[in-house]
Amino acid sequence: MARNVVISGGGTGIGLAAARAFAADGDRVLLLGRRAEVLEKAEVPGALTYAADLSDPGAVRGVARLVADELGTVDVLVNSAGGAGNLEPAAGTEDVLDAVAHTWTVNFRLNVLTATLLTEALRERLASPGGRVLFLSSIAAYRGSGSGAYAGSKAALHPYAFDLARELGPRGITVNVVAPGYVEDTGFFGDAMNPARRERLIAETSTGRAGTPGDIAETLHWLASHGAGHITAQVIQVNGGAERGH
Repeated sequence: MARNVVISGGGTGIGLAAARAFAADGDRVLLLGRRAEVLEKAEVPGALTYAADLSDPGAVRGVARLVADELGTVDVLVNSAGGAGNLEPAAGTEDVLDAVAHTWTVNFRLNVLTATLLTEALRERLASPGGRVLFLSSIAAYRGSGSGAYAGSKAALHPYAFDLARELGPRGITVNVVAPGYVEDTGFFGDAMNPARRERLIAETSTGRAGTPGDIAETLHWLASHGAGHITAQVIQVNGGAERGH
């Protein structure tokens, strides 16, 4: 039977690849993102789109109303929205502490609030039993990210997912995290990836290649399947062996 699938960050990269994987099954997909023009260009058969800043409680209430009106029940929730703040305004200050506060606030807003607000807004609409909640973390949660802010915000999703799995488990709902390594063709790396860094990241893998949005999408798709019904409170790393399991 067709399922109702809600995907944040669904207009590009991993979120878009995941949306296409679910749509290929005949599932009804709702794509969420901040940029309406990006969502409108997404080629996902039969998908609904809704533009909203998911770090804003008011905007998330709007999503919840749309879901209530158009979908009713949510079978799969994929929290793919996030980033390192590359599209955000700069701190606009030379004061070190102000700059640090800005960077950490932006990263937690983009990666933690977007996921927690959306999940809490829709948790009572999750299919019981059979619902699936999925979060996108990062290899950075294990090895750092330079400033620490992006890595810290992704790592914060892990304990939230573990708590949520315990709370929702009695309803037959699973909660898992997927932590990708270097993935090409995403807005996260974009034009900032120079050839030397790309070669270094690929050399860290055992597979000898970069990841693709499709690699991550297929993992998400499987975790949302009936066959993964006894897998919950796990962090699944998809990085070609660049970081070993913990």
